[in-house]
Amino acid sequence: MDSTVARMRQHPVALCLQDTTELDFNGQSIGGLGPLSFEAQRGMYLHPTYVVTPEREPLGITDAWMWSREAKAADGTRPGVRESLRWTEGYARIAELAASLPDTRLVYIADREADIVELMRHARDLGYPVDWLIRSQHNRCLPEGGKLWAQTLNDVPLGEIEFALAARPGQTARTIRQQVWARTLDIPDGVGGLLSVTCVVAKEMSPPIGCKAVEWRLLTNRTVTDFTDAVALIEWYRCRWEVTGNQSALYILRSPL
Repeated sequence: MDSTVARMRQHPVALCLQDTTELDFNGQSIGGLGPLSFEAQRGMYLHPTYVVTPEREPLGITDAWMWSREAKAADGTRPGVRESLRWTEGYARIAELAASLPDTRLVYIADREADIVELMRHARDLGYPVDWLIRSQHNRCLPEGGKLWAQTLNDVPLGEIEFALAARPGQTARTIRQQVWARTLDIPDGVGGLLSVTCVVAKEMSPPIGCKAVEWRLLTNRTVTDFTDAVALIEWYRCRWEVTGNQSALYILRSPL
C-alpha cells in the first residue's frame, strides 16, 4: 500500500475504483469458505480498491476487504455482516488517505451496487474529503415530485460525445454516439434531510437495429457547470468500465446542441 500511495502522490487526480469479485474454491478442502452466487458453490469474496490515473495508468491497490458468507437460515435470510457495508467502508478507507495526499484529488468510483444513500450521506458528513462518482441504480423520487432520471432529461442536452465500443463476447465493436445531460438536484438523505447530487446522463439515441442502447446514469457530489465538466466525469467512469478493455478509444466532442 505504501508504494501505491507514493505513486498516487505524483498525480493531480487518482481514481479509486471499487468492485467485488468471487474467489471460487469449489471442490477444494479449505476451511473458512462460504457460499457464493449459488449456495452449493464454495469460496470467498474480495472487494478491492484499485487506483488508476484518468489516463488509465495503474497505480496499485490501497485496500481489500475479504469475507466468506454464512449459509442462509431456514427462513431464507443470511446471517452475518451486512454486505452492502463494504461500499461505505471502502469510501471511509479512501477518505483516511486524503489527509496524507493534499495535492491529489481522490475520486471514489463504483458501479450500480454502490448507489446507496448511506454512502453519500457519510461522504457529506465527512465534508467530502474524497469525491464520489457512482452509476445510478435507483430512479429516486424527488421531494418536489417527479423522478430523478426524468428530471435530468427534462433539460436541453449539453452536447454529444462519440467513442469506440470494443468487441466483447456476443457484442461486435461499433461506434457509440451519446447525447449528454446534467442537472443538480436534491434527493432525500434517508434521515429526514436532503442531499445535493448531480445526475449526468449519457444516452445513445439511435443504436443499430438489434443493439441495446448504451446509456449511463451517473451520480456525483461534484458540480457540473458546462459540457466539459460532464464529459470529464463520463471519462472518469469509463476508466472503470473499460479498464481492462480497449483503452485506445477516445472521445470526439461534439459542439453543444
